[in-house]
Amino acid sequence: MNAAAYVELRLPAVGPRGWHLALAAALCRVGHLRVGVAWGDDVPVPERDLERLLAIERRLHRLPSAGATRAGRERLAHLSTRRPESGRVLVLDLTAGPAGGGEGWSLTFDGRRGEGAAAAALLAGRFPVVEVVDASGTPLASARPGSEWPGVTAAALDDVLAGCVSLLVAAVAGRPPRLPEEPALDRRPAGGRSPTHQAVRAVARVPLRRAARILYRTPHWRVGWRFVDGAGVIDTLQHPASGWQDLPDDGHHFYADPFPLEVAGRTYLFVEDYDHRVGKGVISVVEFDHQGPMGTPVCVLEHEVHLSYPCVLEQDDEVWMIPETSAAGTVELYRATDFPRSWVLDTVLLRDVDANDVTPFRHGGRWWLSATVRGDGSCSDALHVWYADDLRGPWTPHRANPVVLDIASARPAGRVLERDGRLVRPAQDGTGGYGSALAIAEVVRLDADAFEQRTIGRLTAGEDWRGSRLHTLNRAGRLEVIDGSSRSPRLRWPC
Repeated sequence: MNAAAYVELRLPAVGPRGWHLALAAALCRVGHLRVGVAWGDDVPVPERDLERLLAIERRLHRLPSAGATRAGRERLAHLSTRRPESGRVLVLDLTAGPAGGGEGWSLTFDGRRGEGAAAAALLAGRFPVVEVVDASGTPLASARPGSEWPGVTAAALDDVLAGCVSLLVAAVAGRPPRLPEEPALDRRPAGGRSPTHQAVRAVARVPLRRAARILYRTPHWRVGWRFVDGAGVIDTLQHPASGWQDLPDDGHHFYADPFPLEVAGRTYLFVEDYDHRVGKGVISVVEFDHQGPMGTPVCVLEHEVHLSYPCVLEQDDEVWMIPETSAAGTVELYRATDFPRSWVLDTVLLRDVDANDVTPFRHGGRWWLSATVRGDGSCSDALHVWYADDLRGPWTPHRANPVVLDIASARPAGRVLERDGRLVRPAQDGTGGYGSALAIAEVVRLDADAFEQRTIGRLTAGEDWRGSRLHTLNRAGRLEVIDGSSRSPRLRWPC
């Protein structure tokens, strides 16, 4: 798009939703882009059942009005309703009716238009594949935005529509993200529960959720570990036949985000240490010998906000850590002054960013940072990268951010490794909810102009890993670690 470009948002005759307002505002911030609005002549499709479901869930879960909420036309009264007489005009047709033709682009959910199609996919138990298509139906950009609330249609729809804003803005700005073509990419028309059925379920599940909170401390995570010689899970793409041993916890604490590190011939495991009684995480460490953990993790780093994902590494004869400090809106680099127990803040690498699971690595003579960044939607579906010549920065954002917009393969889940000249990164697959599986992705291209990856493996919980979720995968020397869900009953029977 050039500086004189004009984007016309063609919106449903019944009026805009919240995400249309967010899209208009975001497009107005793209260079010298001019944005206008036109109202479709489509006949409104009755969506009373869907609107009723959204209202019920918002009340039950105390959700704010967001992307899927109806808004009045007056909220867009500041936009022009007349196309310019000259210059390029791009029509973004966001109605549910047939495409208008011409140069217009449309948005589809599993091949269908309209937010009702997105809701239908969510009611069928999956996140829709979202595509920006031209007038001929040719895909120009694609994504699979997701949510940490897959079972709550109102929250999940808000998050998916927020991802659509990111997708459309990136496409208009000339940096359209694309999903890799994979056999598991499900674009079949949805055929799940009706909104009415889901509304009944939503009400019925309220006492069950309350009972679960009374009986169990939730969420509760656990760390698994094993010693291995030779190929690890990231190479075999499957759980070990020998299984995993648990890092014990007392039920009041859970341990997650394990990062092992070998220093001076000794092995240490850093973890997020969350105390249910306090409601906040710190970073703790436990040393391992040849038999296993030597005691219980001990706190080594606290912050005014919740800490997690203690990504530790050695560089320039120093030991460094980048814990997640997303609640502070920062990415912070810590240096060990008395390893492993004493740390000092060295540099604030990034500010004013909600970055999750920040993972640094070296590639092509540069340092890279990868993390998912929360906008108005999910914190797990939009992968951003930055590059620098030094670990301390300054850091430059990639021109194509978000380089991946996919709930199944965006969020980091451990260190990025090099295997036979290839970059391999574990990623969280949130298609079944937060931490529902681990994806192993190969980075096909990474430079200042482009990022491409493809998924080469996927691990799930089951017989080889008790529980329902997987979250992080790492290794240092012989120690390989993983984490996932567990259960912590509030009442424990004496032995």
